[in-house]
Amino acid sequence: MLDIKKTDTGICFKIYVQPKASKNTIVGLHDDALKIRLTAPPVDGAANKLCIKYLSKITGISKAAFEIASGHTSRTKQILIHCQEDNLSCEKAAAIIKKLINTKTS
Repeated sequence: MLDIKKTDTGICFKIYVQPKASKNTIVGLHDDALKIRLTAPPVDGAANKLCIKYLSKITGISKAAFEIASGHTSRTKQILIHCQEDNLSCEKAAAIIKKLINTKTS
């Protein structure tokens, strides 16, 4: 089960990144994290940059609202969505993320 936590500045959830995949896609859950396959290699922050860009694209939430809170050099990362950006409510952001669990995207 994906654990989405509300913080002072937004919502936080865990992702598990599989770099160097054949295409960018949401796979589903990996333990308590949202598993994302990314085409970028884990070199010089390329996978982290693509991760933010891809999450922004599939959620419709601006890239500026996303932050990798921890796990910059790990496959498991904590993602923070700043809910004040673009008048986005934390409830709406959490609903969008929960919807991704059952949606396979590319």
